[in-house]
Amino acid sequence: MPYDRSIKLAGAFDETVETVRRALADQGFGILTEIDVRATLKAKLDHDMEPYLILGACNPALARQALDADPAVGLLLPCNVVVRTEDDQVIVQAIDPSTMVALTGVDAMASVADEATRLLDAALSSLAKGSA
Repeated sequence: MPYDRSIKLAGAFDETVETVRRALADQGFGILTEIDVRATLKAKLDHDMEPYLILGACNPALARQALDADPAVGLLLPCNVVVRTEDDQVIVQAIDPSTMVALTGVDAMASVADEATRLLDAALSSLAKGSA
């Protein structure tokens, strides 16, 4: 079962990260956490890798609805968005919100996942249009 929604973009990594931040903000998502996997693995394991950033995106209204439906869903929050490079492209991946429904089995989560999907898809779509 696919659990992501992805796009591939041409462009510089750092510029794409900033564009991703704006696209998410335009859809009501704030960034709660940021993990620079590349820097962490270099510092902890002296491992070199391509740029890889995990952004913990949160739409407060949707998070509240999800938590109201199932308090344990916090285990799946925030919505992680990965920005990474592969060859000469930047890949932006967002967790597919329907994963919340599949993993929790809580039917009330479906409407939250549908709205989160709509917003994340709008953000990804705006990125794709911007790189065209």
